[in-house]
Amino acid sequence: MSAEPLHRSYLHFSELPTSLRVLYTAVLALMGAGYLFAVIYLYHSHSGRDGDPTTLSYEDVVIAYSGSGQGSKMEAALRGPMASMLPIDESKSIISWVQQGADRAQYESELKAVLEKRCANCHDGSNPHLSNLVGFDNVKKTTEQDTGTDVFTLVRVSHIHLFGMTFIFFIMGQIFSHAYVRPVWFKSLVVVLPFIAISLDVSSWYFTKIYKPFGWVVMLGGALMALSFTFMGAVSMYQLWFSKTPPAVAQRGREGERRLAGL
Repeated sequence: MSAEPLHRSYLHFSELPTSLRVLYTAVLALMGAGYLFAVIYLYHSHSGRDGDPTTLSYEDVVIAYSGSGQGSKMEAALRGPMASMLPIDESKSIISWVQQGADRAQYESELKAVLEKRCANCHDGSNPHLSNLVGFDNVKKTTEQDTGTDVFTLVRVSHIHLFGMTFIFFIMGQIFSHAYVRPVWFKSLVVVLPFIAISLDVSSWYFTKIYKPFGWVVMLGGALMALSFTFMGAVSMYQLWFSKTPPAVAQRGREGERRLAGL
């Protein structure tokens, strides 16, 4: 640990009132749970696109943003993340229909009821992040060649992601700023790293559509965000309740008490 002097405005967790420490603890706990659920959802929505539903791979990321280059979105979904949502025979029937040209007559006679029963509860058009599978015209759009997430959808998701993640890491950074971490440059790097990661992650969604190796940058950005979130959360929670007051902070407290006693 470096002996860098404490900034005059810096307050360690031990110097905060109990009510504020309890507030920070509650925020860290719920944000941690929320981040965990977000990771689970991300895994569920992206894994399996390459045919292996057990892992989230580079190929899954590339297919999500630039498309598989073969087949359709419907096929990619039924072979990947949606494979467990339909019985195998129904899934094969839909894929066969898509590959044969996706004509309206067969849809009306055989597949409409299946899609309404298995898919319409979620894919009813109410969620902008999910394909609308109600009605032949909407279903037909998903049978076209898979070119990945369209640019308009990326723009819509980008502004939500940028606003949301910026607020999350602002709050996390604000709490973490009370932690005693040395050297200061390392602490500053930890605070700014997730914002760099967010920029890399979101921009690479678009670049992956042009140059597939940017899929690695998407994965790197996500990993850096998760690492930063975990480190700041764990250090903050530990120093809130379990660690001893750092010597530099304790010394400042004693000096303050002596000054007050001399008044």
